[in-house]
Amino acid sequence: MIELKKISITDNNMKECIELEVSPEQTRFVAHNAVSLGQAYAANKRGGCAVPYAIYEEDLMVGFVMYGYLRQEIDDTFGEDCYYFWRLMIDKDHQRKGYGRQAVKRILDEVKRKPIGAADHIYISYEPENTVAQTLYKSFGFEETGQIDDGELVARLRI
Repeated sequence: MIELKKISITDNNMKECIELEVSPEQTRFVAHNAVSLGQAYAANKRGGCAVPYAIYEEDLMVGFVMYGYLRQEIDDTFGEDCYYFWRLMIDKDHQRKGYGRQAVKRILDEVKRKPIGAADHIYISYEPENTVAQTLYKSFGFEETGQIDDGELVARLRI
């Protein structure tokens, strides 16, 4: 069973998080964790909300996951206040062990409690060629909207 631990620019586990890597063929599908942490910091400074977590199996960091909350007046990408599943990565040495699936479930359980604000949906986007991500998110009930955001397919789930 995994544990999610919040992470920020000042946390001791930031360096460890930045050192995690996906396999070479996956690098086109997910931003490096340093970029994700920078985006989280910038979003939070602008009045948005990004919630980054390190994924642990016991004391071993195996991945990174982040979600955000978008207010329509700040970002009208989806036309509503909503949660956004922003990032998920599992280190190349720890893939195919169910950690990604467990992390998605934990994040969905958290956002269903609406910890930041009211919303009816959580959105995700992924590269059209990333069939592994597409299959994973569809298994949780995400449905593609037909919308394209920065070249990525957009899917949403009612929460």
